Amino acid sequence: MEVYLAQPRGFCAGVVRAIEIVERALEKYGPPVYVRHEIVHNKYVVESLKAKGAIFVEELSEVPPKAVTVFSAHGVARSVEEEAAARDLPVLNATCPLVTKVHNQGKRYISKGRTLILIGHAGHPEVEGTMGQVPGPVLLVQSVQEVNALTLPADTPVAYITQTTLSVDDTRDIITALQARFTDIQGPDIRDICYATQNRQSAVRDLSKLVDVILVVGAANSSNSNRLREIGTEAGVASYLIADGSELNPEWLKNARTVGITAGASAPEVLVDDVIEAMRRIGPVKVQVLPGREENIEFRLPAQLAAS
Repeated sequence: MEVYLAQPRGFCAGVVRAIEIVERALEKYGPPVYVRHEIVHNKYVVESLKAKGAIFVEELSEVPPKAVTVFSAHGVARSVEEEAAARDLPVLNATCPLVTKVHNQGKRYISKGRTLILIGHAGHPEVEGTMGQVPGPVLLVQSVQEVNALTLPADTPVAYITQTTLSVDDTRDIITALQARFTDIQGPDIRDICYATQNRQSAVRDLSKLVDVILVVGAANSSNSNRLREIGTEAGVASYLIADGSELNPEWLKNARTVGITAGASAPEVLVDDVIEAMRRIGPVKVQVLPGREENIEFRLPAQLAAS
């Protein structure tokens, strides 16, 4: 069986930074280190950090006094930052710098008196964090239909920002609808969209032209991983989201001569290797990596850890 690996796939720079923050905090301060929310949406990563001494919580009320606390890559609302400050918790902020950039864009638009519209998925931690960072009302839209249902007058000064794990392709129709709906609208430069999300989606589109089946390695609660599977399906290729090799169903590959594999931005390469090994237990496998866009972006660590 021919196996093609998408390029790029897996970890992005924001995820690498977030995981390194937890690991360095454990080395510098010793366990336990408390992490609010899953540092990234991947069970393998979370369990690996738990084994090293990280404790994951959903609320700061679960963190003991003075305990080192890490905010996840998705970002948090100001109320969470204020609660941590009030409790004098030593905090390391692992929010992806691209998410922080979206927060700052939203604040600037609000300061100019514009009504802010966020394009994103309701309930996603990044969306909740962004809405909680901006000092003003934020209207969340998830579809063109929701844009059309907005009751604001057409000449309302508005601005929009987007959830980083949506790509240019994901947001294009909604932005077009917003621009048609409002006469005075501003938005960020298209280059501000998360490069990693766009690159991984473009790679899956390339992959879908070559293969009979696509396997997306990632967590069920990972927004960008689910979107990769959807893109494969939209291209007419049978596509499946699996956490690791244990979830591989041999029936999926029964009539496949070529299989494509990619991974969400929060899925480590070791899980891709695990899926390939599971395929080898079914039959001979020849693996090759597709040419694709190279990513060389690195984000700096917080000052408390940079020199450690």
